[in-house]
Amino acid sequence: MSWRVVIVSNRCKLEYRLGYLVCRGEQLKKIFLNEIGTLIIESTAVAMTSALLCELIKAKVNVVFCDEKHNPHSQLIALNGRHDSGRCLKRQTAWSETARCNVWTAIVRLKIERQMAFLRRIGSTRHGLLGEYIKNIAPNDGTNREGHAAKVYFDALFGLSFKRGDKNFINGALNYGYAVLLSAFNREVVANGFATQLGIAHKNDFNAFNLSCDLMEPFRVLIDMYVFDTAKDLTPEYKHSLCDVLNQTVVIAGEKHTVSDAISLYCRSVFEALECGDAQKIKCYEL
Repeated sequence: MSWRVVIVSNRCKLEYRLGYLVCRGEQLKKIFLNEIGTLIIESTAVAMTSALLCELIKAKVNVVFCDEKHNPHSQLIALNGRHDSGRCLKRQTAWSETARCNVWTAIVRLKIERQMAFLRRIGSTRHGLLGEYIKNIAPNDGTNREGHAAKVYFDALFGLSFKRGDKNFINGALNYGYAVLLSAFNREVVANGFATQLGIAHKNDFNAFNLSCDLMEPFRVLIDMYVFDTAKDLTPEYKHSLCDVLNQTVVIAGEKHTVSDAISLYCRSVFEALECGDAQKIKCYEL
């Protein structure tokens, strides 16, 4: 599987040649295309050939473009991630309400379990309250245990004065990390032939990535952990380190994988659960 996270920060020209991504800047650099999992174009001064863009799509590389402020802005996604994407879309629209309910309930539980495990790891006494929320999760999270858990969780991590909507380093780092994470889930959804717009619980008409937002919830904790452990100024170097979270190693289904590969395994298991209505088939990373 591909594994490299490649970040292009300076003015250059990117092109494709004999299986390699070629970077022509102050120095000539080559990277084997099949080694690249995520390519982040951080500078708006980067030029790319159409041949390279086509090859990146064929290799299912996650390509993210940043704006003039170096924040993730857009993504290169194939029109058809699979040869039978039309059939996949029919299956997606046929997922039963029971299956959707069971899977979303399981996703919420997985997210809160990992939040609880992280609080326990850092010695916070508030993890016990999240344990109570897990016991009281209603079908489809009808009582919004996810929202209540998030309030307790972020208060324990960053203090009672912290609010997710404020403009500060922590929120800037979290938002950047979540955006990179979302792009990885968008790639997996499309690669499996499904539509990112059609979510399970997220159903915002103005959100093009509802399904990806559903799926990524348990993985947000990995970004939270990194920001909590490495609070620094939001420099370009720090943003690069946030991207490298995708290369960290986690355990899933009893085996060690990079976060990128764990996302692939997890997404496929969720889609299988949605097909058969059995949420127990979902595989998620362990903390």
